[in-house]
Formats: sequence, C-alpha cells, structure tokens
Amino acid sequence: MKTGTTWLKSLALCIIQNPNPNEDILTMQNPHFFVPTIESTIYSTKPLQIDIYDSSAPRLLHTHLPYAILPNSIKNSTCKILYIARNPKDTLISMPKNDPYPLEKVVDCFCSGVHQYGSFFDHVVEYWMESRRRPEKILFRKYEDMRSDPKGHVLRISKFMGKLVDEKEVDQVLWRCSLERLKNLEVNKNGSILLNVPNTSFFRKGEVGDWNNYLTPEMEERINQISRIKLEAFGLFL
Repeated sequence: MKTGTTWLKSLALCIIQNPNPNEDILTMQNPHFFVPTIESTIYSTKPLQIDIYDSSAPRLLHTHLPYAILPNSIKNSTCKILYIARNPKDTLISMPKNDPYPLEKVVDCFCSGVHQYGSFFDHVVEYWMESRRRPEKILFRKYEDMRSDPKGHVLRISKFMGKLVDEKEVDQVLWRCSLERLKNLEVNKNGSILLNVPNTSFFRKGEVGDWNNYLTPEMEERINQISRIKLEAFGLFL
C-alpha cells in the first residue's frame, strides 16, 4: 500500500540536509536506503549506512508497525514520529498491480483487515488518537492535505523536526522531492535496495482520487461504511 511514505522520507531527508545546495542525497540512492524500514532490513541488498540499534546520534528510521505494538523504548523516548495517512480507497488502489488476486478479493481483504500489519483502519486511527493526545510526540499528516498545501506542510514538518527552513529552502526541498523528479532519477529507475523489490515499485501515480477509475459503487460504499465506523467516529476524515 502506498500512502505517501516515499515522499515523506524524501522530504525528511532534505529537511535534515537543510537543504545542502552542494549535495543532493536523493540522487545517490533510493530514499528507502537512507531511511530504512526496521522490519525489512533483513532483506536489504546493500549494507546499511546507519546502525539501527545505536541511538547516540539523530537518525531517520521507518516502521509499518501499529502503534499498539511499538516498544516502550520508542513510546517513552524523546524520539518523534511522523505519520502520513491517505484516503483508504486510494490506498487500496495503490497496491501493486501484479497482485494475483482479482480486485474484488483485494477489496475484501482490505476491508477485513487481512494484511501483514493488520487493519488499515485500526492502524491509522491508533496513530491519529495518540497524535491528538501527544501532539509534541506524533505529527499526523494527511496525504491529500500535503498535496494541496505542500509549502505549509513542509514548514510544519520542519518545525516539528526542529530543523527550520526558510521559504527559499522550502521551494528547493519541494523541487527535489517532486514525484516526477524522483521517478526519473537513475537511482530509482534501476536497481533494488530490498530483495525482489525493484526501486521502480516505490513510485506510482501519486494522484488524489484515482480510485474513481477502478472501484465499483458497491466497493466504494463498503469502504465508506467502514470509514464512517472506524475513522469518522473518532473525528478523522480521509
């Protein structure tokens, strides 16, 4: 599922650079190489540049784990969490198109929470609720909002990360991290940083509302019903 994680990783990297005009880290490797997914490091095709167990220096890490099973060493530490969520229908449609199952089956699994990291809806609402309880710990962003006001959200993210950037630097960050640019960088058109996962697979259309081209009215309504119960009941509208 694609909710904007690759974009968020790229933005965070550039913000950390602040951004360095003489070094564009995104041209060196795929963003997922520099911000490794903790539970996927066993499948890395290249040696990691950071020790994920060494917390002595600031670093960027990623996980798919639900909030409920994050270790207390994360929950109770000073580390901050950036979370990005996306409309559930676009999230579903972003799944790899080489999926061997028909769309009806994919929708059924999605709505039933059959996924290696559990229900999409439970995952999102857990982080949403915790972000409202501890806004200094978790910054919850919506993909659609970031697309409509990228400058404002980059400034908000940089402030949350403690790495302030000015408006000129924001323009540079957004240019470096634009989907079209990332898709066309050589490091993303070739190679693989994870076993059997080509770098090209991290990029799709990134469009808002693309689900309209795939889902039937019945599929749409089924997902909407679950959203009303599991998300909107808690004040979260995606």
